Parts: sequence; structure tokens; C-alpha cells
Amino acid sequence: MPSLRPHVLLPVFLLLSGLLFPAAAAAQAASGYAPATGDVVVDRYLADINDYASRYPAAFADEMARYYAVPRGYVEAMQQQPDWTAGDIYMACALAQVAGQPCRAVVREWSRDHAGGWQSVAERLEVAPGTPQFRRLRKSLDDTYLRWARPAPQK
Repeated sequence: MPSLRPHVLLPVFLLLSGLLFPAAAAAQAASGYAPATGDVVVDRYLADINDYASRYPAAFADEMARYYAVPRGYVEAMQQQPDWTAGDIYMACALAQVAGQPCRAVVREWSRDHAGGWQSVAERLEVAPGTPQFRRLRKSLDDTYLRWARPAPQK
């Protein structure tokens, strides 16, 4: 069997990475998921949470139950709803936590009117981007990713 030389592998790796990474980004864009939180970093996290929860639904449900005080059965039921993504479930419950509301109340608020995306829901709850509460929500995303040992999503 012929040995592969490093100087041959690097161009092959660069070619493949150039082909695969844009495809992954295009797949995410094609999914049509646009949480519209008013914060592009939070939007990236929520899109990535959708990917994570599709592979690890039990770990996602555990996270929500343990750290966001949402009954696991409620999270699992929400995961079965076609109009709800894991990113939306996360946002509803994390937003509820920083707003001092139960997750179900934020779920009802989103279901009532979400034409303006999560930003409009957050503003109605007085947790607009840039507020101290929204900064706590953003930190909660970092904390979740540390627990998952998952790198933060990049641009």
C-alpha cells in the first residue's frame, strides 16, 4: 500500500473543507430557521441548538429540565410539536427564566403572536436585546455549551 505524504494530504484536505463547509452553511440557511432575536450571536446559538437536539434529544431535554426548571415531559411534548424547534424551546424557557415567568407563559406569548420573531416577544416581556436580563440569557447559552462540552457556534 502506498504511503500518503503530508504535502499531498494538505491540498486534498483544503479542497474537501472548501466543498463541505459551504454546503453545511447552505443547509442551515435552507432550513429557513430564523429566530430573529435581535442578536446575531443568539440566533447562531439557537440554530446550533436545533442541530444538537436533533442528535441528542434526551440530553437537550435533561438540560432544560435541570437548568431551566421545565418539566422534562413538557420539553419532550414540545419537541414533538411540528411548529416548535429545539432552539425555540430553549429561547422560550431561557427567556422565561430571566423574565421571572414560567416557561409555559412564554410559550403562550410566542404562540399568540410571533410575527416579529423572538425580539418582539422579548420586548413584550421587557427583556429586549441589550438589557441586563438579555445579557444573562446570552450568558446562559455559554453555560449550556460548557456543560455540553460543545464549542460555541461561529459565524
